[in-house]
Amino acid sequence: MSLLQTPESRIRIASWLMWVTPALWSVNYIVARSAPGVAEPHMLALGRWALAGVILAFFARKELWRERHSTLRDAGRYLVLGALGMLICGAWVYQWAQTTSAMNIALIYAASPVLIAVAAVWWLGERFSVRQVVGVVIAMAGVFHVVVKGQWLALGQVQWVAGDGWIVLAMVSWAAYALLQKKWPTPLGSTARLAAICMGGMLVLLPFAAWEFVQADTPAWTWQATLLVVAAGLLPGIGAYWAYGFCQKVLGASRVAGSLYLGPLYSGLAAWLVLGEAMGWHHLMGAALILPGIYLASRPSA
Repeated sequence: MSLLQTPESRIRIASWLMWVTPALWSVNYIVARSAPGVAEPHMLALGRWALAGVILAFFARKELWRERHSTLRDAGRYLVLGALGMLICGAWVYQWAQTTSAMNIALIYAASPVLIAVAAVWWLGERFSVRQVVGVVIAMAGVFHVVVKGQWLALGQVQWVAGDGWIVLAMVSWAAYALLQKKWPTPLGSTARLAAICMGGMLVLLPFAAWEFVQADTPAWTWQATLLVVAAGLLPGIGAYWAYGFCQKVLGASRVAGSLYLGPLYSGLAAWLVLGEAMGWHHLMGAALILPGIYLASRPSA
């Protein structure tokens, strides 16, 4: 019997994937830090999702062919999801993250799980217990502790710039992407659905990438750019997006949203291992808040 056939096994796997998915997304932090001067934002995003889409479509080819009529009927939805999750939350973050600070980005994205949880309760009718609310608040405090490096007075010294508006748009778009996946029913499984969303994202990204390609100052394509595309396509692309969609389908948007708070911890660890950035006591203190907070937020409502 398949591991995914029984409800109990699906819940068990989804509960485990909640803790793994942010680690896959942390690879995108390394890609974003390494991309300037190597690959243009929209070309990188198009390559990432083209690779992911081809691989996913290959594995889901029978299901996609069987459900081709319903998939074509819902093509507009896949274009919307592709624009939200792969253009605005992908290429535009690559582009506008260069105009603001990492602290500002982290502070803005810290609102995403709260926005998703509140909207899931109000719009999708999901239940969210007091214990889960407490868990989200504790986890958010842990994220802030990591972001300000333990110096809470630094919050009063944050300088907001124009690029922050685009990051806010990306944060809201991610919340909309997560919620609409839950709101819009589909006969497709997680793999086939993500393949369809990738195709929608590719169509939306294509004109932007073509414009970048013809610019005189666009860097020549190199093996480093190919490596970034492969890394972004396989780990935060196929791995994280598939796992997050699966977890939402099984556990609900409000419960899964809290797992996003693991992102700063995993990104800090990845930066330490790959980029040689320093780890500090504030990471450990943040972990001491984030981990139990997510545990409380991810427990089912009574």
